[in-house]
Amino acid sequence: MRHKRYTILTGQTESHLVTGWSGFLVHQEVLPALERLRDKAASAGFELAIASSFRGFDRQQVIWRDKVAGRRPVLAADGARLEPERLSREELLWSILRWSALPGTSRHHWGTDLDVYDAAAVDADYQLQLVPEEYADGGPFAAFRQWLDDAIAEGRSEGFFHPYDRDRGAVAPEPWHISYRPLADDLLSEFDFSVFEHLLHSGAWPLADEITPHAEEIYRRYVALELTDGAAS
Repeated sequence: MRHKRYTILTGQTESHLVTGWSGFLVHQEVLPALERLRDKAASAGFELAIASSFRGFDRQQVIWRDKVAGRRPVLAADGARLEPERLSREELLWSILRWSALPGTSRHHWGTDLDVYDAAAVDADYQLQLVPEEYADGGPFAAFRQWLDDAIAEGRSEGFFHPYDRDRGAVAPEPWHISYRPLADDLLSEFDFSVFEHLLHSGAWPLADEITPHAEEIYRRYVALELTDGAAS
């Protein structure tokens, strides 16, 4: 199987990307809407900044391999740090999927999704963590989150929405993650199970023995239903 946009769907090309105002990469069809959203944020007193935008397959693979090997933190559903050596390999798989997408399945591959924050709310040397507490009431980005939530709810967000706005039992909520719905929904509709199967058969995967018997569930919960319901990092 070779889908016409397979390399875009799975993060294996940058041909669809352009450079944004601070050097980040984003889909060429997304940048104009993102610039309009930035200008609206500025009018409301916020400085919409990009923490993460396009992330290619290779980069996502490094993240995945590092978590499997214990070189990066693995977190529980509530964000508490786990001890990977005390987990079964299947428990490790589900724990990683809670916070990190399988390489080739991240929405960041598409150039439609970004992690954003309010740079005006913190000092230049602030160490951004992208954790829920930063966006919750009392956190430095609470006002920005409320403004963005209101803009999305009222149709003033230039087509952007929160794909992970609440906990659906799969990927953790991410109030910093926005997605350009007009294009992301189109790409998601093309990411069917045959694309996922081809991806899994395209190379060696850490935890492959655990992924394979759960392939349909992973696709359903972490790629398809989760996302179409408005919920991968």
